[in-house]
Amino acid sequence: MKSSLPTHSMPCSMSVEACPLIEIRTSAVHGLGAFAIRDISPGTCVGIYTGRRFSETQLLDEDWTDWDSGQTYLFALSDGTTIDGARGGNATRYLNHACSPNCLAVEELDPTERITLRIVATETVPKGAELLLDYSLIIDPSEKASDYPCQCGASSCRGSMAALRPPAQAKNLRGSRRP
Repeated sequence: MKSSLPTHSMPCSMSVEACPLIEIRTSAVHGLGAFAIRDISPGTCVGIYTGRRFSETQLLDEDWTDWDSGQTYLFALSDGTTIDGARGGNATRYLNHACSPNCLAVEELDPTERITLRIVATETVPKGAELLLDYSLIIDPSEKASDYPCQCGASSCRGSMAALRPPAQAKNLRGSRRP
C-alpha cells in the first residue's frame, strides 16, 4: 500500500543512528516515548518498524511468558504476519498511543515484495514533541475495550487503545495481544 502523504527526500532508515530524527526518553503518556530531535515535516518517514517477524502459526506457538514487564511491541501486518519490535527492533517501538496521533504506520512493499512498515509524520511535529500513533488495537471478542485504557490525555480521547472501527479498516495494530 502506498501512502497518500508526500515522500520526504531523506530515505527512511532501519536505525535511528542512520536517520537521527528521534530520541527515546521518559514520556508523560506512558513509560518511554520517542521524541523529535528537530522539527519534522508532514510526510517525513521517521523510521521503519523492525523486529522479529512471526507467521500467524508461529505467533500462536510462541511462549509469551517472558514479556518486557507486560509490555508488548507487536505490530500486526495485513498479510497476517506480526513484527515483534522487542526482538531486534529499533527506537520506533517506543512510539506511544494517542487518540489524536501525529504519525501513521504505512505498509509498503520492499523490492522483494515483503511488507515494510514505515512510520510517517502526518503533521508538523515540533522539536521536542512526542511522536504518537493511534494503535487501534484489534482485540479478542471476549475482551473489553476498557481492558486497554488510553492514557493520552487528549481532549478527543476515546478512553481505550482498542479500535472503534471494524478490524478490516484498522491500520495501526501495534501492541495487539496474542490471540
